[in-house]
Amino acid sequence: MKNKRYIIRILLVFFFFAVTVSSCKKDEEPDYNYFVSNELAASYSTVSMTSMLNMVSEYYPEIGTMESYIDDDVNVYKIVYKTTIYEDEIEASGLVCVPATPGEYPVLSFQNGTNTLNSDAPSEYPTDIFYQLIEYIASMGFVVLIPDYPGFGSSVQIPHPYLIKEPTVQSIVDMFHALNEVGATKFPGLTVKNEYYLLGYSQGGWATLALHKALDTDYPEFNLAGSACGAGPYNLYNLLTEMTGYSTYSMPSYICYIINAYSVYNQFTNPVSDILNEPYATNLSSLYTGTLSLNQINAQLTTSIPGLFKSEFLSGFTSSLSYSTVRQALINNSISPWVTLKPLFFGHGTGDTHVSVTATESMYNAMIAAGTSSAICQKVLYPDLDHGDAVFPFIIDGIQFLLDIRDN
Repeated sequence: MKNKRYIIRILLVFFFFAVTVSSCKKDEEPDYNYFVSNELAASYSTVSMTSMLNMVSEYYPEIGTMESYIDDDVNVYKIVYKTTIYEDEIEASGLVCVPATPGEYPVLSFQNGTNTLNSDAPSEYPTDIFYQLIEYIASMGFVVLIPDYPGFGSSVQIPHPYLIKEPTVQSIVDMFHALNEVGATKFPGLTVKNEYYLLGYSQGGWATLALHKALDTDYPEFNLAGSACGAGPYNLYNLLTEMTGYSTYSMPSYICYIINAYSVYNQFTNPVSDILNEPYATNLSSLYTGTLSLNQINAQLTTSIPGLFKSEFLSGFTSSLSYSTVRQALINNSISPWVTLKPLFFGHGTGDTHVSVTATESMYNAMIAAGTSSAICQKVLYPDLDHGDAVFPFIIDGIQFLLDIRDN
């Protein structure tokens, strides 16, 4: 009798243990390949978005044209996902902006311009007025993605690979993968439509064109619909050749950002001391740690090109064997022209003193010469507008260009 009771107890304990383990397994997260986590970062009603657009349009009248497209409330999430930088896995982050009404929506990915402050990264500051205006695009019937880029947000511990093509493109493509992997599981009511639109300005214009080409040629699983690229430094070799020909340049932080990133990620073999004068060579790595703004970095550099660069570099950059790996790195990370069948829009201010308008004019002409049809590849130049002044005109034109593709 005692043996029977003992066996019953053992069976009950085993049953309880089995049920408990089974229950715990059901509560565990699936083993995602890309997705790590998400959390609600902000929510906007149509009333609040309309009010904000009215306020901003007092300073930038072109923004007012967006108001008629506001059609739904928006929820903004911070997403963390896995990506790689030269085979090293990291966790990257960004924003996913979703219409409040359940449904199937295409994706619009916005690539932001040059930033050096981690506190200004999209997922760190989603309520920044400029980011809000991009987030509002979700109200027009898109899932809007705003990547932080590696080196910001969840990956702030690593240097940002500024204007380095491979990790930039990879990080955005992996954000696409993460979104598709979870869909409605993590974003209630959302079905992701296989239709991708791209928009970006400055560094983001370069990233957008690089991504457009990558989706065109390397990632057929993503159905690219069209892209709008603003004021990007598409040919980096030409950019640095032009900049080193100036006597002064108002944004030395841009030039040194390239040199720092290319040095850290072994894009060229020269030590920084081969390129920059002191104390700038020694101090360079301490400037790009995510804690200083572009203006603060400019203050620790010099606007004098002969003062910033070694004289040997200025005289030998385009021809000397000593700088061949520097030249090749810039060429490798430039975007070569190709034939695209997907609609493409270029915009640039003719008075741009940061990234010369010749960058866009040359890229557009090269795309047409390569065989891309002028019927799908458009270019708009904004008379006399400098780099910052052309942002809003381009963004409005770019959004309209993408809406026309979607709706026609």
